[in-house]
Amino acid sequence: MSTSPGTQSRVPASSRGLPEGCERAAIIDPAAIRHNVETIASYVRPAKVMVAVKADGYGHGAVTTARAAVEAGADWIGVAHVTEAIALRDAGIEAPVLAWLHTAQTDFAEAIERSVDVGISGWELDEVAAAASSLQTPANVHLKIDTGLGRNGCTVADWPQLVARAAEHQDRGLISVVGIFTHLAVADEPDRRETDEQLEVYREALQVAEEAGLSVSLRHVANTPAAFSRPDAHFDMVRVGVGVYGQSPFADRTAEELGLRPAMELRTTVANVKRVPAGQGISYGLTHRVDRPTALALIPLGYGDGVPRIAVHAPVQIAGRVYQSAGRVAMDQFVVDLEDPDTPVQVGDDVVLFGGDSGISAADWGRAAQTINYEIITRIGGRVPRLVVDSAELAAGHGSTSDVVSAPGAEEGRA
Repeated sequence: MSTSPGTQSRVPASSRGLPEGCERAAIIDPAAIRHNVETIASYVRPAKVMVAVKADGYGHGAVTTARAAVEAGADWIGVAHVTEAIALRDAGIEAPVLAWLHTAQTDFAEAIERSVDVGISGWELDEVAAAASSLQTPANVHLKIDTGLGRNGCTVADWPQLVARAAEHQDRGLISVVGIFTHLAVADEPDRRETDEQLEVYREALQVAEEAGLSVSLRHVANTPAAFSRPDAHFDMVRVGVGVYGQSPFADRTAEELGLRPAMELRTTVANVKRVPAGQGISYGLTHRVDRPTALALIPLGYGDGVPRIAVHAPVQIAGRVYQSAGRVAMDQFVVDLEDPDTPVQVGDDVVLFGGDSGISAADWGRAAQTINYEIITRIGGRVPRLVVDSAELAAGHGSTSDVVSAPGAEEGRA
């Protein structure tokens, strides 16, 4: 079986193994996404839940994630760019959507026409109001205050002017200020005082907005770590990302401890096995040499597929046993030391880098690559098809086939 970019095929998916002809895949489980949304919702009730599906659903597929999230009761969907929101609308996602990161090229008129709420940090306000005026349709906006993260959002100094201007536009019927939000910088480190400071600034910003005549229905601050650790940051709604995909935002708490299930499993098969003598160097730079006769397995995934080049001694499950990578990751492949010249491992044996029943997490690869689990799952590239397998449907005896998508996002409008 082969797929070309933007195509989708129906293939047997009676288990989590790769279907015939599929050389590598990121297996995405909507049931895990639904479970995680429900779990997070149980922590934050009565606050609403916005699920972030930016960056193609953290590499899981934006449409796949959004549909599963809505099925699980998510109230809102969040994206970075308006173009991401429009793709969701094109795929039939009707839930409320907020887009918050804009450039001079952002099409605010299309956002308004497609019922996409717009995050406002400052300069965008008059642009959005002008688009609304030309369409004779009011825009729904959420004003963002920078409480300390130092990225997007209006500064505290400029906030009174922004809310006053927003109130003017609202009085003219050009906009409706639906929400006021901010983003936390260190919520993944619950003991740090900066979160308390940010929340204090946020509450003061709410008061300034109220004094300007604005009354909003959605105050939203908490991200995934704050959803679990800071109930005082829940307000009316939380915006959660990495937790929805079954990843822990904390260095000292696993996803399992939080009740989350990873939604991505990265799989391939062994491409080659060969015996080598002691002293054999491995991969570019010969940064690793084996100290004994052994066998090496070649894994057909590399940094061209999103596997970090910097990863050292990363865990890999082959035929049910965990080994470690050896030497530098190359563009298309990396090497695993099988620790035995007489290994039973053969070409074609199953390989799991993380997820599924392997016991290996994206966080394990993050540690090996000196990065975080967010980056590991999000960077899996377009050469790796997404194979959507709903474990709940399989357990119920339904869904004997699943969708293979050749590149992230290619299922938009089809799945």
